[in-house]
Amino acid sequence: MLDEFLESKVVVDMVSPFVCMGKLVRYDDHYLELRNADLHDLRDTETTRELYVAESVATGIKRNRKRVLIRRTEVVAISKIEDVVDE
Repeated sequence: MLDEFLESKVVVDMVSPFVCMGKLVRYDDHYLELRNADLHDLRDTETTRELYVAESVATGIKRNRKRVLIRRTEVVAISKIEDVVDE
C-alpha cells in the first residue's frame, strides 16, 4: 500500500509532537526512510501542525536531515505533499 508513496515527497504525522516531511525512499515492516527531510518538533514553536505543514508546502521543505528513519508504530498518517490542502 505504501508503494504509491515511494519516491514522492510526503508528510508524516506522528503520535508524538513531531511532523516529518521529505522524500520516501524505502520502507519495511518497522521503519520508513525519508531523505532530505525536515523533522520538526512542534514544541519548538507556537505554530500548529497544520499551519507548519501548509507553510512548508508553500515555501518548500526546510531540510534538516539528509536521512531519517521513522518507526512505523509512531506514524498516525502519511500523505503526499501534493495532497495537502490549504483551505
